[in-house]
Amino acid sequence: MLAAHVHLGTKNLDNKMIPYIWKRRSDGLYIINLAKTWEKLMLAARIVVAIENPADVCVISARPYGQRAVLKFGQYTGANYMAGRYTPGTFTNQIQQQFQEPRLLVITDPRTDSQPLKESSFVNIPTVAFCDTDSPLRFVDVAIPANNKGKQSIGLLYWLMAREVLRLRNVIPRQHPWDIMVDMFFYRDPEEAEKEAEAAAEEAKAIEAPTEAFGGVAPGGFGEVPAGSADWAQPGTQEWGAAPAAGQEWGA
Repeated sequence: MLAAHVHLGTKNLDNKMIPYIWKRRSDGLYIINLAKTWEKLMLAARIVVAIENPADVCVISARPYGQRAVLKFGQYTGANYMAGRYTPGTFTNQIQQQFQEPRLLVITDPRTDSQPLKESSFVNIPTVAFCDTDSPLRFVDVAIPANNKGKQSIGLLYWLMAREVLRLRNVIPRQHPWDIMVDMFFYRDPEEAEKEAEAAAEEAKAIEAPTEAFGGVAPGGFGEVPAGSADWAQPGTQEWGAAPAAGQEWGA
C-alpha cells in the first residue's frame, strides 16, 4: 500500500476526514492512516459478502483510472459495474431501459461520482466510497480513506477488496496467495498498449525472418534440384565394376 501511494492525500482537508488523518507533511500533503484504511476495507468486503446475489452490488467509476479496476472487480466477484459516464436516472427513472435497483453501491470518488451518489440517497441504497482527504462525505455510509487519484492506488484497493470478498466466500483459501496479479487492475494507457502491440508484431516478424538470410532456399523448394548440378536419379555413364582404362592406375 505504501508503494502504491495509498497513504498520500491532498493539500486540502475535509472536516469529516480529520479522524482518518495521521499527520501533515512539510510540503502540505496530508498523510492517511493506513490502519484505518485497512479496517474500512475489510468492513466493506464483509458488506459486499452479505449481499446474497452478487449482481445486486453495483460498482461505479467515472474516473478513467478506475474503469479497468471496476471491470475486473465485477468480473471476479460477479458484481455489476458501470465504467465511464453515468446515465442520470439509472436508479430513479423506472421508464429508462438501463434502470437498476442495486442493494449496494460502491463508488471510486464521491466528487466525480456525485450523480449516482445523490440518486442512491433518493432510493435508500447503502453506499461504500473511496474517499480522499478532500472528498465530501455527504450520502456516504462507509468511507474508505485512501488515495483515489492514482492509478496504482485505485487498482490496489479494488484488488484487495476483491481478494477479501473471494476469501470470505471460500472461493480462494487464505493460506495461498491469489493467482491474479494486481497489475490486472491497473489502468493502461491506450497509446502504451498500442506501442506494446506494435513491438510484439515486430518481434514476430523478426522471428519469421526471410529464408534468404539462411542459405537462400525458398519455402517449399527443398525438393528442387539446383541448376547446374547432376541428377542423382539418372544412371551414371561409368560402371564401378569395369576394369580401369589402359595406362591408368588406381594409385596414381
